[in-house]
Amino acid sequence: MPCLYITTNVNMEGVDTDPFYLEVTKAVASIVGRPQNLVMVVLKGSIEIVFGGNKEAAAYAEIVSMGGITKQVKRQLIATVGSILHSHFSIHPTRFILKVFDMQALPLPSKL
Repeated sequence: MPCLYITTNVNMEGVDTDPFYLEVTKAVASIVGRPQNLVMVVLKGSIEIVFGGNKEAAAYAEIVSMGGITKQVKRQLIATVGSILHSHFSIHPTRFILKVFDMQALPLPSKL
């Protein structure tokens, strides 16, 4: 179940975010190889973010998935989510950071 959590300094008040949610959910599902009904997307706008010393449109995101994350998948997620944020909210891809977690890649604690 991938979860994409995005924070941005873009004001979302009065913005129709439904097209964004549909496009990004479909993209994440396709890239990670999971059904759309198992993808969660959280979008928080109007958050104070300073990137590169200024407050121009920027975003920070994290995606957590239980498997399905490879080096190529990471690259695709960064490029695709960055492109979607740019097209919907005018956040330039160079002002977007995506942190990727694969829960299956984490070592299990020892029971000893």
